[in-house]
Amino acid sequence: MDHGHAFTQWKKHCFSKVDFSKKGTIDDEIYPVVCLINDSSDYFTTSSCSGRIILIDGVLGLQKASGNAVFKFEPFVLHVQCKDIESAKILHSVAVNSGFRNSGVSIGKRGKIIMAVRSTHCLEVPLSHRGEVLVNENYIHFLVQIANQKMAENVTRIKRFYDGLQVALQAAVSSSMATGKDKKNTKTVWNPRKTQDSVVEESQILANKSNDSEDYLETSLTIFS
Repeated sequence: MDHGHAFTQWKKHCFSKVDFSKKGTIDDEIYPVVCLINDSSDYFTTSSCSGRIILIDGVLGLQKASGNAVFKFEPFVLHVQCKDIESAKILHSVAVNSGFRNSGVSIGKRGKIIMAVRSTHCLEVPLSHRGEVLVNENYIHFLVQIANQKMAENVTRIKRFYDGLQVALQAAVSSSMATGKDKKNTKTVWNPRKTQDSVVEESQILANKSNDSEDYLETSLTIFS
């Protein structure tokens, strides 16, 4: 089986699988990016996250923390399987130029080429240790502001990545047409299905109420409601 045929089979198999993530769907904020990539015959996405702000502990409110609570901001991450090295180079160049400078390419034993779009635009701060809160409300307020600023920058980088990828894919299509190769036109329009400017509030972190749902804990602390 040649690599091109194998890639097509891998893509078909990936699209037939069930999404086992907690949310079960693609994040609305990166839906256009994922569609743009998957509409190309040279790529398909294997996992993604638009970015999130979370408080990690057994319960929701910091005042109820029983262990080592950690406040985290995790930026946009995207894993894409590429048809060949040249396709991976195009995606890598766009990612780095968009601000995702921790991006990289890995090649598996079976020839799978995975491009990871990542950045070092992270934040991870311990808030309690063995149930003892280590910070005051002013510091929580400061952390929330920093995290929201990072999320805003994260959204800007995602849009920059989308715009750059749009241009790069169109250039690749034009180049392939000039050399007689047939590639699918990938032109789309940036139109996120969900755009809200709500930000996480420090009251959500200090809230003195518990919730048994880990999913609620994470989603309630994202910058997008």
